[in-house]
Amino acid sequence: MPHSGAAGTALLTAARELAVDLGVREVTLTEVTSRVGLHPSALRRYFESREELLLELAEREWPEWRERLLAGLGGRRLTATEVADVVAGSLDALPLFCDLQTHVGLSLEGAVRLERARRYKTAATESFDAMTAALVEAGEGLDADGARTILTAAMSCAAYLFQLSRPTPTLRRLYDEVPRWAHSALRFREQLTTLLRAVALGVTREP
Repeated sequence: MPHSGAAGTALLTAARELAVDLGVREVTLTEVTSRVGLHPSALRRYFESREELLLELAEREWPEWRERLLAGLGGRRLTATEVADVVAGSLDALPLFCDLQTHVGLSLEGAVRLERARRYKTAATESFDAMTAALVEAGEGLDADGARTILTAAMSCAAYLFQLSRPTPTLRRLYDEVPRWAHSALRFREQLTTLLRAVALGVTREP
């Protein structure tokens, strides 16, 4: 399915803007095509479904995470806590990626053709492996298994915590009534950092 060309790029841009503004779950083909002045049926020339369109966005976010993580590591030798802080910071800077990760596992990967899912997995694995190698090089006492555990925990926690940090109007009203619940739900970066520090300490070998 061709994604290149001005129309394909415009559709991806519109989907990205909607996802950032409203959240991934609110992105519809009607809204996407309306933003670029196309009939919804025209999207089928570029993407077979909403799921494929969003999976394309997710695939393009992986190199962004990789580059931010590697830039944060900066070629330094870091303690377990410092590694966790860098990983958390790299995800905090990519809210769309965190949002998409929730949906990739729940619906996007399983709703596209085999070859499309394979292409996504290949691209994601390439970035994941590069980040694993970078963490091993940077982290004191960190091996490949430990690095993979940190990254897996980071993806899982970020996907969950991001959804908590973007409450619906109903939940916002509830949090106004019970501020303690809001304090627990809305601290995305702080909670992600705390969890990843615990994971990083747990997988780091004693010198």
